[in-house]
Amino acid sequence: MPKAHNLKSLKSIRFPVRGQGVFVFENNAPEGHLCAFTIFDAQRVNGIAVNFLPNALHVTSLPTSEPLVDPKNGRGLVATPGAYYWFSLDSQNQMLYAGIGEPRLETIIYKYRFPKHLHESNKEFLESLTHVLVHSDSSDLVPLRLLRDPVTGCVPLRVKDINDITMDDVALGDIMPKANLPVTSQKLFDCIGGKRFLLNTLDFPDFYEAIEYSINTPGKWCYEKLREKATEFNKQPNPSETYLRITLGTNNGESPGVPYVMEIWPSGHFSPIHSHAGAEAVIRVLKGSIHVNLFPFLSPEAPSFGSADFVEGDVMWISPTLNQTHRLVNTSDNTCVTIQCYMYDEKDDAHYDYFDYLDNDGVVQQYDPDSDMDFVEFKEVIREEWEERRPWCWQRFFLLRTSR
Repeated sequence: MPKAHNLKSLKSIRFPVRGQGVFVFENNAPEGHLCAFTIFDAQRVNGIAVNFLPNALHVTSLPTSEPLVDPKNGRGLVATPGAYYWFSLDSQNQMLYAGIGEPRLETIIYKYRFPKHLHESNKEFLESLTHVLVHSDSSDLVPLRLLRDPVTGCVPLRVKDINDITMDDVALGDIMPKANLPVTSQKLFDCIGGKRFLLNTLDFPDFYEAIEYSINTPGKWCYEKLREKATEFNKQPNPSETYLRITLGTNNGESPGVPYVMEIWPSGHFSPIHSHAGAEAVIRVLKGSIHVNLFPFLSPEAPSFGSADFVEGDVMWISPTLNQTHRLVNTSDNTCVTIQCYMYDEKDDAHYDYFDYLDNDGVVQQYDPDSDMDFVEFKEVIREEWEERRPWCWQRFFLLRTSR
């Protein structure tokens, strides 16, 4: 049976917009217990009672106690470490959704659409709802966020700027316009999204080829640094679970580590499954391609719910609530080079300076996002290696020509 609410013992959280939003929370109740809250109007008369049970959701309309049933719902609270939950209220589309992990359609476990023939009365009822009420004397339910916009459709991972996005992109909904990103992510995009933000430049047109040479040549900086990092994420060496972090600029206290990082991914190399400290971020592919797997939350028991491939020029985005937990894999035959940009939202006053990741035993570990080398220094090291190689190349070319 649903837990009875003593309204005098409830604490209230107000929706930014009446009748819509997403309530995100953790559950600390012992296994087998339920986790409950109520969405009410200002008078606490009309509302929706939500009860997360171990294997189901029990949702009712108040004050009638009419059940709002999803016949396909067969999941509720889970014993999976790292899991968290969400409930979406959408008065405009008259939809209720609930899920586990990131608030998005791919993670839903419950959905309910109000009857169309009662559209006007349903809309009036839903738009009257203004508050989430949670027991103030219980530590079982821990509110995490109250999001302004409800879950409505699939959220695109790939971003395009104003000069690249088309009407078809908007109509199909598979591209995120840069203007629709959070303000902090828009700033990051503008810093690295320009036409001249390139790896190969006039002063070093072979920079990418020189990096590949350094990766594939014993004794060169990239080759030796990758070998050194084979135990960075696990005690058991794994040469493929490595990538290089080349930082641009300094840590200004507004991001986990230096905010701009060029990452170098040799063919077949990958990251552990990890999250990004609740920061906002954009990632642009400068050369090559990268494969991304998305996860609803950080746990060895959380399966991937989606994946995408990004090629040169593509940009993906990360927010505190979306695309946070992922794994990057270079499945191509060539080196991939990306630029990662991180920044905390201005309202974020509790910075977490680590990336959490899963080790080989499925245990969450902390990774300090340090630097392998500063970009300016790295470029000169790679240039010197490339220049040292060039006389040998010309000598070989001369010998081949003269031997004919």
